Amino acid sequence: MPRLSQLLPCGLALLAGLAAAQAPALSTSTVASGLEHPWALAFLSDGRYLVTERPGRMRIVERDGRLGAPLQGLPAVAAAGQGGLLDVVLDSDFARNRTLYFCFAEPGEGADRGKNGTALARARLSDDATRLEQLRVLFSQRPKYASSLHFGCRIAERMVDGRSDGTLFLTLGERFQYKEEAQNLQSHLGKIVRVGKDGSVPADNPFVGRSDARPEIWSYGHRNAQGAALAPDGSLWMHEHGPQGGDEVNRPEPGRNYGWPVITYGENYGGGKIGEGITHKDGMEQPLHYWVPSIAPSGMAFITSERYGAAWKGSLVVGTLKAQRLERLTVQGGRITGTEVLLPRLGQRVRDVRQGPDGWLYLLTDAAQGQLLRVEAAR
Repeated sequence: MPRLSQLLPCGLALLAGLAAAQAPALSTSTVASGLEHPWALAFLSDGRYLVTERPGRMRIVERDGRLGAPLQGLPAVAAAGQGGLLDVVLDSDFARNRTLYFCFAEPGEGADRGKNGTALARARLSDDATRLEQLRVLFSQRPKYASSLHFGCRIAERMVDGRSDGTLFLTLGERFQYKEEAQNLQSHLGKIVRVGKDGSVPADNPFVGRSDARPEIWSYGHRNAQGAALAPDGSLWMHEHGPQGGDEVNRPEPGRNYGWPVITYGENYGGGKIGEGITHKDGMEQPLHYWVPSIAPSGMAFITSERYGAAWKGSLVVGTLKAQRLERLTVQGGRITGTEVLLPRLGQRVRDVRQGPDGWLYLLTDAAQGQLLRVEAAR
């Protein structure tokens, strides 16, 4: 049965017609095993899969589940704690240009030696799919810090009227112990940034031309965003980890402040309020949805196929690490109107959720022997 959701500024609980949307019987099948802490998944046009592994490997998974050798040509990766090789997405014109984008924990050099930060890179997958070519780092988070926590690192290609506008969104964590930086516009920490596919700064970014702000910033006041997806209407949605409770879903708008760490529905680890312990403040946005207690969300995808029935089309599906399941969020008019627990006995940390070209959902499980799973519905 669906459970009540915590919703919008007052945390109102709504079922929003979920009872009428009879849940299909779900099952999972294993596509591949033996992946070491896999983090992100992309679908190649020939039916194979491109997967990143946090220790610093990107590899092809064959249609029969065999793991290919790690691709050559990746940059140095700071693989420690939560850092490593993280998200990967294919360019919308990949069939023609074989371009992909990935983000990773980038080790510092020179004066930043011993520090690290989230970086976004572009490369071409070679014709024989064995290596990355023409590698170029498009964006490097500033400042860098010596930390192994909260890199964020989800990528989404911006679409306007169904076509790419030539820019990319990248979510950036606030590196945990530097949470106040999420409110500092001269820092990239705790932000969503938008950059061109060539690394340029779009002229219509909200803080372009301001001397007190980084021009790449799209929105700010975020904690650690490990999920991002475009809704069917092309708008960007994301979720971010709360501290102890207060995981959030947001729809980031340009120039808006999403509150962390000034407002939050969470509390310090072990208990106790964060800052003033408030959940609302003028000039700061309320989440579309929040979870208390925390589910530790990672990965998200909108269902645009009818594989799971017409009633589920348009739903947002979120993976969870701590709760080890999926959650389906119903979306109406840009609002979240209810939630439903899926695969409650999965018993695995879900790192990524993607809808495949075949319309099924695919999951990556975060473990030393992680799996690529397909989620199917009984007819």
